[in-house]
Amino acid sequence: MKETRYSLRALARLLAYPDADLRADLAPLIAAIDEEEAVPAPRRAELRALAAELKRLDPLEVEARFVETFDRGRSTSLHLFEHVHGDSRDRGPAMVDLVQTYEKAGLFLGPEELPDHLCVVLEFASTQPPGLAKAFLGEMAHILNAIFSGLLKRESPYAAVIAAVLELSGQKAQAVAIQADEAIDDAWAEPEAFDGCSTKGQAGPGEAQPIHIVRKKPAGASERATA
Repeated sequence: MKETRYSLRALARLLAYPDADLRADLAPLIAAIDEEEAVPAPRRAELRALAAELKRLDPLEVEARFVETFDRGRSTSLHLFEHVHGDSRDRGPAMVDLVQTYEKAGLFLGPEELPDHLCVVLEFASTQPPGLAKAFLGEMAHILNAIFSGLLKRESPYAAVIAAVLELSGQKAQAVAIQADEAIDDAWAEPEAFDGCSTKGQAGPGEAQPIHIVRKKPAGASERATA
């Protein structure tokens, strides 16, 4: 099995905020991916095109596009549990479980790092043997395909990065049905007290609060992209 360590780290870096430091690192990041040859050649060409665009465009435009792509709309959020738990109470226990997975493997996060951010997930996967990294990322393929689909819908070149992650997990990047993003004002609106909580992913008073992480639905399930 091919080594994927540097490819995973490079892909994590490509998904970071495109400040001046990142733009200066684009050439060695692409070179690391090319040298390892774990990502298929056609996808590597797309990653080179993304890097070229990040260098060609005005820095302010590059940064504004990144914020618009990943911070304004849940369908393209890089926080994986946003796609599983939304803002429900289930997200907290899921985060704790993921932190414990990291710590058992010897990875300890800083106080400002959220464990479900894809950059952190990829950094962790890069510390694991190729087979374990592949299996770990494969468990998230349904979420990654949802993000990939959201990026395709926006015609974002960042879709190539998510597709590369999927291919390193042994999965195929494919478009799936996704829910339309809420308007920003609606997404940040506070639910009425003791009312409407279930529509935001939170159970109402007296209802059960499950704490398990929701896994991929079986093939043929009616709603494929929200799990």
